[in-house]
Amino acid sequence: MGHDHDHSAAGGGDHRARLTIAFAISAAILLAQAVGALITGSLALLVDTAHMLTDVGGLALALFAANLSLRAASSKRTWGFRRAEVLAALAQSAVLLAVGVYVLVEGVRRLSRPPEIAAGELVIFGIIGLVGNLAALLVLAGRRSANFNLRAAFLEVLNDALGSVAVIVAAIVIATTGWLQADAVAGLVIGALILPRAIKLLLETAAVLLESTPAGLDLDDVRRHLLEVDHVREVHDLHASLIATGLPVLSAHVVVEEGCFNDGHAGRILDQLQECLATHFDIPVEHSTFQVEPAAHRNHEHSSHA
Repeated sequence: MGHDHDHSAAGGGDHRARLTIAFAISAAILLAQAVGALITGSLALLVDTAHMLTDVGGLALALFAANLSLRAASSKRTWGFRRAEVLAALAQSAVLLAVGVYVLVEGVRRLSRPPEIAAGELVIFGIIGLVGNLAALLVLAGRRSANFNLRAAFLEVLNDALGSVAVIVAAIVIATTGWLQADAVAGLVIGALILPRAIKLLLETAAVLLESTPAGLDLDDVRRHLLEVDHVREVHDLHASLIATGLPVLSAHVVVEEGCFNDGHAGRILDQLQECLATHFDIPVEHSTFQVEPAAHRNHEHSSHA
């Protein structure tokens, strides 16, 4: 039975076409909104444009990461560039967090000193942004949960769409009531939409880079299942992490009865251990690694790991 397998395609496949289309749409919206922000003087549109700038940069980074992640593994990079999507999502979330903080600070300042806003033009540019963002969302929606990279891209475009709605509402309020603070309120709403999603994605991607146990995987439960395999006496040095989306890995030292090494049963236990993980925890056979050892081997180990 061979063990060659390709890590480059795991965890969601090739989504470069979706990202390319979303990037092109977002870049066009960015240019239109930049012109609109200069014409109208709107904080909401300026902030939405700044957010769109991070989106375009983020989508470019996501597209670059998608290309990198499909490169084949090598002896120097045994997982290829699969972590590129995690790094890209981390960078996007960090930029989003900075933009969100800026929006809140500037929005509060403008509540007390609102500038004049060209409400008619603001509506037009808000609609342009909303239509473009909805088109980009349709492109990304079908595979938005495929990996961290696409999740980050989808969230950024979704936030922009909501931001465009806030811009349109602010423009209508200013045009009908003359309440200029509506622009600052819209900016604050956009900031409030950005921050929670940015923080959540930042924490999730940081957890992957810190090699935390994958979400939803209980190592105590894993240990209990492994101990139920016949002839297994102890499980220690149990570790699990996530290389990238859809690519969990697990390793452990498993103590079995001495007789298993004399009657050739140790090999069958290894198969049972891997099948146990694949069946109960969706960890592929090729991504679980076990050191099957006799009880006496523990005397040669100095690790304090559980």
